[in-house]
Amino acid sequence: MFANGFLYEFVTLYVVLDPFAAIPIFLAATAGLPRRRQLAVAGAAVGVAFAIFLFFILVGDHLLTALHVPMASFQLAGGIILLLFGLQMTLGKVTEAALALPADATLMQRAIFPLAMPCIAGAGSIMTVMLLTDNAERSFPEQVRTVGVLVACLVLLFTVLALAGGLSRLLGRAGLEIVTRVFGLILTSIAVTNLIVAIKLSFNLA
Repeated sequence: MFANGFLYEFVTLYVVLDPFAAIPIFLAATAGLPRRRQLAVAGAAVGVAFAIFLFFILVGDHLLTALHVPMASFQLAGGIILLLFGLQMTLGKVTEAALALPADATLMQRAIFPLAMPCIAGAGSIMTVMLLTDNAERSFPEQVRTVGVLVACLVLLFTVLALAGGLSRLLGRAGLEIVTRVFGLILTSIAVTNLIVAIKLSFNLA
């Protein structure tokens, strides 16, 4: 289903992780924190996201098989969640959850929701990682390589978050709002496409 090339996997994962869409949420979740704490939140969010991805890589296929859930149904459910998240971004609602965090929120509270999930480890990215490491189509060395590509993409994502303050000053609040809503519209479009594909697969439509 996916080409085996290293470059293809890297580009696919980096695009679906969408680092720049995480910037407004990260800035909202870390508002008022010193630089070191902001970096700690970014590191924790990336670490939690990787743990979620690794869980689905290792047991995702087996879990779906045990529950008798076809991949098309999983893709349909993921598309719905991605659609809702994309709509929240488009309407400017996602950062509200981060801004609503109490001032004494712990590092992990700031890192997990909505930053690590569903912003980084969202439905679309989880589904993509599962498909790129599909046991039926990929050998173990290929799966290991894909995990390495995923780690590289997450390191780049952490770098983007580490530079978020500078990008925020460059774009300004209005600029970040525009970027967030544009990426929300793109995510919504991707979600609709996933839903159409999943419906076609579910009902064997051409």
